[in-house]
Amino acid sequence: MTNARFQNEWLSLAGEFYRVAFYIIEDEAEAEDAVQELFLKLWSGRDALDGIRNPKGYGIRVLRNLCLDRIRRSRKMETPAVLPEPEWPGRQDEAVDEKERLAKVLDAIKSLPDRQREVLTLRTLDGLSYEEIAERTGMNQLTLRVLLSQARRKLRNVI
Repeated sequence: MTNARFQNEWLSLAGEFYRVAFYIIEDEAEAEDAVQELFLKLWSGRDALDGIRNPKGYGIRVLRNLCLDRIRRSRKMETPAVLPEPEWPGRQDEAVDEKERLAKVLDAIKSLPDRQREVLTLRTLDGLSYEEIAERTGMNQLTLRVLLSQARRKLRNVI
Protein backbone atom coordinates (compact mmCIF):
# COMPACT_ATOMS: atom_id res chain seq x y z
CA MET A 1 0.00 0.00 0.00
CA THR A 2 1.35 3.40 -0.94
CA ASN A 3 1.56 6.40 1.33
CA ALA A 4 -1.04 8.32 -0.73
CA ARG A 5 -3.49 5.42 -0.69
CA PHE A 6 -3.05 4.99 3.07
CA GLN A 7 -3.81 8.68 3.59
CA ASN A 8 -6.91 8.52 1.38
CA GLU A 9 -8.39 5.32 2.78
CA TRP A 10 -7.30 5.36 6.41
CA LEU A 11 -6.17 8.78 7.61
CA SER A 12 -9.33 10.35 6.22
CA LEU A 13 -11.26 8.34 8.85
CA ALA A 14 -9.32 9.87 11.78
CA GLY A 15 -12.28 11.95 12.99
CA GLU A 16 -14.63 8.99 13.05
CA PHE A 17 -12.03 6.83 14.76
CA TYR A 18 -11.52 9.51 17.40
CA ARG A 19 -15.27 9.69 18.12
CA VAL A 20 -15.42 5.92 18.59
CA ALA A 21 -12.36 5.92 20.85
CA PHE A 22 -13.72 8.80 22.94
CA TYR A 23 -17.08 7.02 23.27
CA ILE A 24 -15.31 3.93 24.64
CA ILE A 25 -12.59 5.53 26.78
CA GLU A 26 -14.30 8.81 27.75
CA ASP A 27 -10.97 10.66 27.94
CA GLU A 28 -9.74 13.03 25.21
CA ALA A 29 -6.02 12.36 25.57
CA GLU A 30 -6.46 8.59 25.85
CA ALA A 31 -8.75 8.59 22.80
CA GLU A 32 -6.17 10.51 20.77
CA ASP A 33 -3.45 8.10 21.88
CA ALA A 34 -5.62 5.12 20.95
CA VAL A 35 -6.20 6.52 17.45
CA GLN A 36 -2.47 7.13 17.05
CA GLU A 37 -1.78 3.58 18.18
CA LEU A 38 -4.33 2.36 15.63
CA PHE A 39 -2.60 4.23 12.80
CA LEU A 40 0.80 2.91 13.86
CA LYS A 41 -0.54 -0.62 13.91
CA LEU A 42 -2.21 -0.21 10.53
CA TRP A 43 0.85 1.39 8.95
CA SER A 44 3.17 -1.33 10.25
CA GLY A 45 0.91 -3.95 8.64
CA ARG A 46 0.07 -1.90 5.55
CA ASP A 47 0.89 -4.74 3.15
CA ALA A 48 -2.04 -6.74 4.52
CA LEU A 49 -4.45 -3.81 4.21
CA ASP A 50 -4.89 -4.22 0.45
CA GLY A 51 -7.42 -7.02 1.02
CA ILE A 52 -9.61 -4.98 3.40
CA ARG A 53 -12.92 -4.11 1.71
CA ASN A 54 -14.35 -1.99 4.53
CA PRO A 55 -11.57 0.14 6.05
CA LYS A 56 -13.93 1.94 8.42
CA GLY A 57 -15.38 -1.28 9.87
CA TYR A 58 -11.99 -2.95 10.14
CA GLY A 59 -10.45 0.13 11.73
CA ILE A 60 -13.25 0.44 14.28
CA ARG A 61 -12.88 -3.22 15.26
CA VAL A 62 -9.12 -2.88 15.78
CA LEU A 63 -9.59 0.45 17.59
CA ARG A 64 -12.22 -1.06 19.90
CA ASN A 65 -9.80 -3.81 20.92
CA LEU A 66 -7.02 -1.28 21.49
CA CYS A 67 -9.31 0.85 23.66
CA LEU A 68 -10.41 -2.13 25.73
CA ASP A 69 -6.76 -3.10 26.24
CA ARG A 70 -6.02 0.43 27.43
CA ILE A 71 -8.92 0.28 29.89
CA ARG A 72 -7.75 -3.08 31.25
CA ARG A 73 -4.18 -1.82 31.67
CA SER A 74 -5.33 1.28 33.52
CA ARG A 75 -7.45 -0.82 35.89
CA LYS A 76 -4.50 -3.08 36.65
CA MET A 77 -2.37 -0.06 37.45
CA GLU A 78 -5.02 1.38 39.80
CA THR A 79 -5.24 -1.78 41.90
CA PRO A 80 -2.57 -1.75 44.61
CA ALA A 81 -0.48 -4.90 44.96
CA VAL A 82 -0.83 -4.87 48.74
CA LEU A 83 -3.94 -3.58 50.40
CA PRO A 84 -3.23 -1.07 53.13
CA GLU A 85 -4.11 -1.91 56.70
CA PRO A 86 -7.34 -0.23 57.76
CA GLU A 87 -6.80 2.65 60.11
CA TRP A 88 -9.14 2.83 63.02
CA PRO A 89 -8.00 5.71 65.18
CA GLY A 90 -8.51 5.06 68.85
CA ARG A 91 -9.66 1.49 68.21
CA GLN A 92 -6.36 -0.37 67.80
CA ASP A 93 -7.26 -2.91 70.47
CA GLU A 94 -10.55 -3.65 68.76
CA ALA A 95 -8.76 -4.09 65.42
CA VAL A 96 -6.37 -6.60 66.96
CA ASP A 97 -9.30 -8.43 68.58
CA GLU A 98 -11.12 -8.58 65.23
CA LYS A 99 -8.04 -10.02 63.51
CA GLU A 100 -7.65 -12.65 66.20
CA ARG A 101 -11.34 -13.51 65.97
CA LEU A 102 -11.14 -13.81 62.20
CA ALA A 103 -8.11 -16.08 62.49
CA LYS A 104 -10.03 -18.30 64.93
CA VAL A 105 -13.00 -18.52 62.58
CA LEU A 106 -10.79 -19.39 59.61
CA ASP A 107 -9.01 -22.07 61.64
CA ALA A 108 -12.37 -23.42 62.76
CA ILE A 109 -13.59 -23.58 59.14
CA LYS A 110 -10.41 -25.43 58.14
CA SER A 111 -10.94 -27.93 60.95
CA LEU A 112 -14.50 -28.79 59.89
CA PRO A 113 -15.09 -32.17 58.28
CA ASP A 114 -14.86 -32.02 54.49
CA ARG A 115 -18.58 -32.33 53.80
CA GLN A 116 -19.53 -29.67 56.36
CA ARG A 117 -16.85 -27.30 55.07
CA GLU A 118 -17.97 -27.85 51.46
CA VAL A 119 -21.66 -27.22 52.23
CA LEU A 120 -20.85 -24.16 54.37
CA THR A 121 -18.64 -22.70 51.64
CA LEU A 122 -21.15 -23.30 48.87
CA ARG A 123 -24.04 -21.86 50.88
CA THR A 124 -22.36 -18.95 52.68
CA LEU A 125 -19.54 -17.82 50.41
CA ASP A 126 -20.88 -18.83 46.98
CA GLY A 127 -24.50 -18.03 47.89
CA LEU A 128 -25.93 -21.15 46.27
CA SER A 129 -29.41 -22.41 47.07
CA TYR A 130 -29.99 -25.80 48.63
CA GLU A 131 -31.16 -27.11 45.25
CA GLU A 132 -27.96 -25.95 43.54
CA ILE A 133 -25.78 -27.43 46.26
CA ALA A 134 -27.68 -30.73 46.01
CA GLU A 135 -27.07 -30.80 42.25
CA ARG A 136 -23.35 -30.10 42.68
CA THR A 137 -22.70 -32.50 45.53
CA GLY A 138 -25.28 -35.17 44.86
CA MET A 139 -26.46 -34.99 48.47
CA ASN A 140 -30.03 -34.94 49.74
CA GLN A 141 -31.32 -31.47 50.71
CA LEU A 142 -32.15 -32.64 54.21
CA THR A 143 -28.58 -33.89 54.61
CA LEU A 144 -27.30 -30.54 53.39
CA ARG A 145 -29.36 -28.68 55.97
CA VAL A 146 -28.12 -30.95 58.77
CA LEU A 147 -24.47 -30.57 57.70
CA LEU A 148 -24.86 -26.79 57.46
CA SER A 149 -26.48 -26.63 60.90
CA GLN A 150 -23.69 -28.70 62.42
CA ALA A 151 -21.01 -26.55 60.79
CA ARG A 152 -22.62 -23.32 62.00
CA ARG A 153 -22.97 -24.69 65.53
CA LYS A 154 -19.26 -25.58 65.65
CA LEU A 155 -18.35 -22.11 64.41
CA ARG A 156 -20.60 -20.45 66.98
CA ASN A 157 -18.80 -22.35 69.75
CA VAL A 158 -15.46 -20.99 68.52
CA ILE A 159 -16.65 -17.42 68.32
